[in-house]
Amino acid sequence: MATLEEDKHWELEKDDDFIAPAHDPDLAGDMHTKHMAISMGPSHPATHGTVQIKVELDGETVVKSDTMVGYLHRAFEKSCENVTWTQCFPYTDRLNYVSPLMNNVTFALAVEKLLGLTPKISERVQYLRVIACEVSRITDHLTSSAAQAMELGGLTGFFWLIQARERLWERVEELCGARMTTSWCRVGGAANDAPEGWLDRVLQTLDYTMTQVDDLEGITRRNRIFVDRMKDTGVISAEDAVNWGWTGPCLRASGVPFDVRKAHPYLVYDRLKFDIPVGTRGDSYDRFICRLEEIRESRKIIQQAVEQMPKTGDMLVNDPNVALPGKNNVYYSIEGLISHFKIMMEGIHVPPGEAYAYTEAANGELGFYLVSDGGGRAWKARCRPPCFIMTSTLDTLIKGQMLADLVPIFDSLNMIGGECDR
Repeated sequence: MATLEEDKHWELEKDDDFIAPAHDPDLAGDMHTKHMAISMGPSHPATHGTVQIKVELDGETVVKSDTMVGYLHRAFEKSCENVTWTQCFPYTDRLNYVSPLMNNVTFALAVEKLLGLTPKISERVQYLRVIACEVSRITDHLTSSAAQAMELGGLTGFFWLIQARERLWERVEELCGARMTTSWCRVGGAANDAPEGWLDRVLQTLDYTMTQVDDLEGITRRNRIFVDRMKDTGVISAEDAVNWGWTGPCLRASGVPFDVRKAHPYLVYDRLKFDIPVGTRGDSYDRFICRLEEIRESRKIIQQAVEQMPKTGDMLVNDPNVALPGKNNVYYSIEGLISHFKIMMEGIHVPPGEAYAYTEAANGELGFYLVSDGGGRAWKARCRPPCFIMTSTLDTLIKGQMLADLVPIFDSLNMIGGECDR
């Protein structure tokens, strides 16, 4: 066997650009070695096409990284400040576009807080909003869990959950005419009531959804490859998660039982009984399991809401300064026509003030801070998206992990581009 001195191939050993194989001490010896820098994204399917992760590697171990989101800047807040309050709803749809109804509800609650309308919203609307939110939570968790299974080779499990999500989105379409760009909420209520038989179809679809969730859980929790790659990766302690400002299932997976629906109830959540699933290790596996358990809890909430919801109720508050008049009134009376014109062109006149409304969205606390100067548009609109907080922690989570673990860890945070970089 030739020695290093005899082999001309090793004349490169003094070259600064040469990277010796760090895993082979006999070859590495006194040779100069350096870390490798690679870039994942933004044109990468695992980073959603909107995130770039610059990674520095020592072999296959992540030494440090730099995560950048700014590849899908939609100027959400400034857009909301240039249209009427009602016209903001289509913009909220594009935040977390997997569960848009939750964005609708949160924004409506913020404007209603400024108007003092919260006590005037009918019980039927409040229950319908709860059902819409929980259906959206399930579709969001189905998407996240399906993606995590797919990234680790479980394509069959991905198809199972996506089929369930599609059926739930069909129910959403029956409610508001669209699957993702819903724009169903209104300030003071909702655009329309649930169609006849809709609640029964929702419950039937949930029965099907649970079978798909059970099947996925069966092929993942007993799969050694899946469990080994998810357990003890992306670990964050309860203290660190709180210090970083985490909320939602990611926080609860670290053992912190905080849920806005329990801690600060809104709508009719204080009348509903449900548990808060929590983890113990705060790793990718716990975050996966927490979402599956939350799907089951959301089903309980929907079942209770269907049982308790009044059979009738106004869809909008009886206030001509807020609610659009009926079409017959617009067509056949000058007062109705003028009222319709002023609300559409000038917007609802919200009293001067500021308000912050927040809810338990699929990924955590979603909040809107709104400031009104008394006009028909927001003077200032600010969104508190849960995804941004979690994504900002990614560099800490993947440090010291293998490069192959980066994608499962990133998936466990369930970053949604439109919400993170709004």
